[in-house]
Parts: sequence; C-alpha cells; structure tokens
Amino acid sequence: MLSTAVFLATLAYAGLGILIFVIGFWLWDKATPADLWGEICRGNQAVATLAAGVAIALAIIIGLAIHG
Repeated sequence: MLSTAVFLATLAYAGLGILIFVIGFWLWDKATPADLWGEICRGNQAVATLAAGVAIALAIIIGLAIHG
C-alpha cells in the first residue's frame, strides 16, 4: 500500500522534474537563434523533430538524475 509520505514525495519529485524540464527547455529555446514555436506552427517538421528530440533527452537526463 502506498503511504502518504511516499505519495507526497512522489508528487514533490514529479513537480521538481517538471519544473527543471520547463526551465531547461525554455533555456534551450532562448539559446537558438530562430523562433522555434513560430517555425513549428508554420509546419517546419525538422524543427519540430529537433524540439521533440531535445524534450525527450531532457526528460531522460532529469529522470535519471532524480532517480539516482
């Protein structure tokens, strides 16, 4: 059975991971010279694929860092 302490710790780590992910993706977006969201909305599939790859890589790195 899942205790309250474990549940709250899980929520805290999930929140921390999401926060770090958002900040990391925002920093990556600001480091690129183009407007990534605008390019994706205009249908640039290469930029969308690159953004997806960066998002997946960030998620893996953050998940492994939090998990230990």
